[in-house]
Parts: sequence; structure tokens; C-alpha cells
Amino acid sequence: MVRRIVPNLFGGDPAATRSFYVDMFDLDVPMDMGWIATLVAPDNAAAQLSIFGPDAEGPEPFVSIEVDDVDAVHDRAIDVGCEIVYSLRDEEWGVRRFMVRDPGGRVVNVLSHITT
Repeated sequence: MVRRIVPNLFGGDPAATRSFYVDMFDLDVPMDMGWIATLVAPDNAAAQLSIFGPDAEGPEPFVSIEVDDVDAVHDRAIDVGCEIVYSLRDEEWGVRRFMVRDPGGRVVNVLSHITT
């Protein structure tokens, strides 16, 4: 069910944060949309960080969890009474996602890539 779990970094200077992780750990940057950049270890695609800029949309998610079936996880979150803080939707950059608040108050971004 879970494909990957990615910590999300906010605040400060996104460009400096990106440079720090790229320079210190030789991470690749396979995606940079301006408001979000994804950094990946060259030899381990599961080792990732996302760095968000100040113009990111929606609440600030603490972590992103990619799953095989985001609709099923969304249904489960509704069934158990979780607080949905960002409604289920397809995003123009190719993911279907929603955000839910965990018991500690942190926002979790739950997503699946849209396949055509």
C-alpha cells in the first residue's frame, strides 16, 4: 500500500535549503516546480526530501505519503472520523491527493500518481 514516505521542509530560504542538501549529500533534483523541489538520492529513489517555497498551496504538510490507492485511504480516513484539511482532488502536476490531520495536529499529505 505505501510506496514512499517523504519528509517536507518549509520555512527559511528554500533555495539555500535546496543547495545545502544537494551540496552536502549529493542529492539529485528530479523535480523543481518553483514552489516545490524534490530531492532524491541517486542510488536510492526511496530516499527523498521535498522543499517547499513560500508560495506553496494549501496547508503545510509535515510529511507526504504516497500510496497505491489514495481513494481507498481517503475513504478510510472519512470512516474513522479524521479531519480532512485539504479535500481529495486531482492536481495539474499529475497527482491525486488529500491532506489529513494526525492526532498530534500534524498535516499529512496523502497521494497517488495519476496514471493515464
